[in-house]
Amino acid sequence: MPDYNAPLRDMRFLLDEVFDASALWARLPALAERIDADTADAILEEAAKITSGLLAPLNRSGDEEGVQFIEGDVRTPAGFREAYATYAEGGWVGLAGNPEYGGMGMPKMLSVQFEEMMYGANASFSLYSTLSAGACLALDAHADLALKTTYLPKMYAGEWAGSMCLTEPHAGTDLGLIRTRAEPQADGSYRITGTKIFITGGEQDLTDNIIHLVLAKLPDAPAGSRGISLFLVPKVMVNEDGSLGARNAVSCGSVEHKMGIKASATCVMNFDGATGWLVGELNKGLAAMFTMMNYERLSIGIQGIGCAEMSYQSAVAYARERLQSRAATGPVAKDKAADPIIVHPDVRRMLLTMKALTEGGRAFSTYVGRQLDLAKYAEDAAERETAQALVALLTPVAKAFFTDTGLESCVHGQQVFGGHGFIREWGQEQLVRDVRIAQIYEGTNGIQALDLLGRKVVADGGQALALFAGEIRTFADAADHAAMGAFSVPLLHALDLLESVTRHVRERAASQPQEIGAASVEYLHLFGYTAYAYMWARMAQASLGKGDDFHDGKLATARFYFARLLPRIESLASSIRAGSDSLFELGAEQF
Repeated sequence: MPDYNAPLRDMRFLLDEVFDASALWARLPALAERIDADTADAILEEAAKITSGLLAPLNRSGDEEGVQFIEGDVRTPAGFREAYATYAEGGWVGLAGNPEYGGMGMPKMLSVQFEEMMYGANASFSLYSTLSAGACLALDAHADLALKTTYLPKMYAGEWAGSMCLTEPHAGTDLGLIRTRAEPQADGSYRITGTKIFITGGEQDLTDNIIHLVLAKLPDAPAGSRGISLFLVPKVMVNEDGSLGARNAVSCGSVEHKMGIKASATCVMNFDGATGWLVGELNKGLAAMFTMMNYERLSIGIQGIGCAEMSYQSAVAYARERLQSRAATGPVAKDKAADPIIVHPDVRRMLLTMKALTEGGRAFSTYVGRQLDLAKYAEDAAERETAQALVALLTPVAKAFFTDTGLESCVHGQQVFGGHGFIREWGQEQLVRDVRIAQIYEGTNGIQALDLLGRKVVADGGQALALFAGEIRTFADAADHAAMGAFSVPLLHALDLLESVTRHVRERAASQPQEIGAASVEYLHLFGYTAYAYMWARMAQASLGKGDDFHDGKLATARFYFARLLPRIESLASSIRAGSDSLFELGAEQF
């Protein structure tokens, strides 16, 4: 498998030239004291070293060995424990964590870059850490002081890990159906009983303790999702002095045998009267858990970008070396028997598609990270509210579009290799298998599309969309038409189309409720391509007049995106306008 090289030049371009991150951090007092351009650059450099030097070498071996389930215990692949110890010692688990409890407090704009490196180097390993970071976020936002003081420092230090226990054998998306029960005890704790499935990192040998965040219902709880509460359930009980005590009544029943991410333990977890503590308020657990879920949704979206970047790096290296046939315009490598396949139009189409989608996704993840930083740290209340509205709108787009296009890119990378892409030693088939799950977990991409169109656009009355559209229009209208017309004009056309389709769906949904579900996936993609057009226009603007290979390459890729990828929105709009009737002409018995 080829080496992974973190795309530091591209990440610096986004932070420094496109989004001017250091200026943003300087005007947010909570960040100004922690981070500046030099600190960010040093963190990126170290992140590149640890991901390429420590994690990437374990990627293929971890996939081949997988996790082992031995009498209730999970053993991670060779090298994982040692790598995790080094990783935790460097403070990487708490990179964006609350400094009050031992986190580093770095901005999200920076941590999204690190997460991409992680997923590009070793997706399976990354999941153990990102689940812990998400659990910490939920505890920091909703747990009481005693729980935070007891658990967060150890979790940020990487000594203890976290897991998210939602899904049950009969209840996936519809969490209102869960059966796990919580019985209140005299000492203020709860007895948790039930079974959860598909629990990433539910059991592992990397940390001394695992802190499970579990959704459950009290016996007298209201029906459906309104009766769900959130509980902290440690694998090992914690004594008053912070030391570890007896084993809690939590056990791993089995691990799943999966298509990909084989070095990540996906567990069936049994809670047999386990001791737990309430996080947040009774019957409001789903809202508390969504703090973690929304973090994980962005993170899993970034998994799509990371895997696509690794696939692209491998495909480009192969295309430059693999000799097959001659260029249509005549021999290029005249001293060789054939030309490298990078001369052929179809190979270039695949590589440029990968490059445009991956770099567009990286820019968009950085943009969403910027909104998260503003929502958390901005001093002006209106600015915080605007940023939070954009985060809510854009999170389902990021999760689903990053992963849909991530799979597309990984398949393109495999195709560039031809038959060798189907062979294990080149690494492309593993990337296809590893990235595939990202469209499924943390809420399937179909659910993300329903969330976007149904909740964030139609139910919202289009208010958040209007904020995003207004920002795009302001940018495009202010652009120098002579220099930026090739980018700003099609960007405005895409925005007009998105707004027109939005009005169409909202009008039809008023009398035909199935229109939202029928249009949602195509709508999310239409939104995603328009958002990427905005990102590419901003990257083009930052590259104009620079006159070096890097910036000229950005402009060329932007032109490809607008010429060959953005036009996909036309067919998406046609499909949406076709409505829902054709989906329901066939009776269930006719399938």
